[in-house]
Amino acid sequence: MEPGDAARPGFGRAARAPPRRLLLPPLLLSLLLGRGLRVAAAASASSGAAAEDSSAMEELATEKEAEESHRQDSVSLLTFILLLTLTILTIWLFKHRRVRFLHETGLAMIYGLIVGVILRYGTPATSGRDKSLSCTQEDRAFSTLLVNVSGKFFEYTLKGEISPGKINSVEQNDMLRKVTFDPEVFFNILLPPIIFHAGYSLKKRHFFRNLGSILAYAFLGTAVSCFIIGNLMYGVVKLMKIMGQLSDKFYYTDCLFFGAIISATDPVTVLAIFNELHADVDLYALLFGESVLNDAVAIVLSSSIVAYQPAGLNTHAFDAAAFFKSVGIFLGIFSGSFTMGAVTGVVTALVTKFTKLHCFPLLETALFFLMSWSTFLLAEACGFTGVVAVLFCGITQAHYTYNNLSVESRSRTKQLFEVLHFLAENFIFSYMGLALFTFQKHVFSPVFIIGAFVAIFLGRAAHIYPLSFFLNLGRRHKIGWNFQHMMMFSGLRGAMAFALAIRDTASYARQMMFTTTLLIVFFTVWIIGGGTTPMLSWLNIRVGVDPDQDPPPNNDSFQVLQGDGPDSARGNRTKQESAWIFRLWYSFDHNYLKPILTHSGPPLTTTLPAWCGLLARCLTSPQVYDNQEPLREEDSDFILTEGDLTLTYGDSTVTANGSSGSHTGSTSLEGSRRTKSSSEEVLERDLGMGDQKVSSRGTRLVFPLEDNA
Repeated sequence: MEPGDAARPGFGRAARAPPRRLLLPPLLLSLLLGRGLRVAAAASASSGAAAEDSSAMEELATEKEAEESHRQDSVSLLTFILLLTLTILTIWLFKHRRVRFLHETGLAMIYGLIVGVILRYGTPATSGRDKSLSCTQEDRAFSTLLVNVSGKFFEYTLKGEISPGKINSVEQNDMLRKVTFDPEVFFNILLPPIIFHAGYSLKKRHFFRNLGSILAYAFLGTAVSCFIIGNLMYGVVKLMKIMGQLSDKFYYTDCLFFGAIISATDPVTVLAIFNELHADVDLYALLFGESVLNDAVAIVLSSSIVAYQPAGLNTHAFDAAAFFKSVGIFLGIFSGSFTMGAVTGVVTALVTKFTKLHCFPLLETALFFLMSWSTFLLAEACGFTGVVAVLFCGITQAHYTYNNLSVESRSRTKQLFEVLHFLAENFIFSYMGLALFTFQKHVFSPVFIIGAFVAIFLGRAAHIYPLSFFLNLGRRHKIGWNFQHMMMFSGLRGAMAFALAIRDTASYARQMMFTTTLLIVFFTVWIIGGGTTPMLSWLNIRVGVDPDQDPPPNNDSFQVLQGDGPDSARGNRTKQESAWIFRLWYSFDHNYLKPILTHSGPPLTTTLPAWCGLLARCLTSPQVYDNQEPLREEDSDFILTEGDLTLTYGDSTVTANGSSGSHTGSTSLEGSRRTKSSSEEVLERDLGMGDQKVSSRGTRLVFPLEDNA
């Protein structure tokens, strides 16, 4: 621009115009920016609304899935309740028609099979949302997994391992998944009432009369059966490997584990028929006692086999140190579980004795129930076996705590655990039938199944007949051949074997064991259980026997003691066989444990030394002195009849058949009668000596130690 140009107005205005025009763009920019912000805000609002709608839809879908899952849970539980209802009605019909060829557990299994077929083939696959995610960088499985899906985290829990060959056949039916229970449900919820009821309803009189034989069958017999079955099955596995029918690893320890779990007998069908027909009480006691204790032995034995860990690279080779370690683990687990169960029972007895819970029967029953059930969980939490603990807790509760309960609580506890036992047992057998079609990890091997049946038969025979032979060498009441054949025939498998098999089905070997165990339970319950009544008739085993009446003497099985005096014929008593182990313990229990833990028994002031007088008065219940009719158990503690007892009253010794002798020569039973304690009255009434006059301040039981099994 030249210098003169600045004086020209036009040019000057033109030169000054740009600043005004320069002011317009910011205004326009602001207008445009504001409009743009409004447009962006509108777009953002629309996208936010869309996101909210999407989130609302997802929440609605999640709620629908939760409602559907809740509905399926209700349907699955309703299915089992209807199964139990149908089983109960059919049981009533069978009892009304006196049908004995099929037990209630067999009915439950049949109904379970029918429902399993309907669920397997009658319901469509409803879930298609499964997807495989690869985590190749991880070297182990996680119990809990958090998955990020579009910014949202979802938690997944480990259910189990799936073999590569079955990755595409994972269950797609939600309903079938719902009716497949966690194995821990069986152990923590269903097994405790079954095992506790077995101990709580134990007929101690006949059980302890045959205690030595029962212990031999339960401990030695189960161990012999385990090793025979395990070794025979190892031979079967080797044969399968040669034939090319073994698709994965199957070790010797796996065979022993199978031998342990399948050695757990459960003759529930046979025992129910025995009870209904009132079969011979000694045979019933032998079978019932063996089945109760060998369940406990089998589960501890299986735990010991799992704990077998040899040193070195080959973890399945024989190692003497590992073997003895497993034996130590067996003894430690069993003794620890036994102690824990007994201690819990003793604690419950003390609580019910030294409190006034009997004034509130509902609270008393609730405490009894919780203390009994907690025994199982406490043992499992401490690394022991809950089955053993709750079994001996039930025996202890029946022996001590039962005496302290009110009349209402006695009836309630008996009926409560009887109902729970019935429902839990039939639930398990119904689930067995259902699992044959709903379980997804079955491995059917005809060679293994046939070999298992043969091994079980040989294992049962190898411990029944030889042990019976050796036991008869020391028994006064011999175990006859018909009893032995019946015990051999009654080796059914049931709830315990199934629960042990289903607890771990991760590996190929365990899956094959579970399938085989399921088929063995089916066969033994249906075929052997249904043949119990004809077998009783064929073996000429007595039925219609009063369980409280001793069998008549025959051969050298019984010994009749001759009494003194004119009423000796009426005073003759049959001397029953009793285990010497129990006779050693009974005197201590009657004179000390019963008075300490219950309201019954002789006063401790008469059994403890004089310097323990203060302690004796504190521990002795006032009811012992006040009650004219002391508390008694329905199932009498006296497993021995009169011929087995010698009562010492003061200076006089009175045998159960009425004869007496003086220790110092001057005291007679015809002397003046002193005040007797309530426990003496119980003893006299139980022994039929209530009409005799006794001079005594205390009671001392003296047992002749004889060699009985």
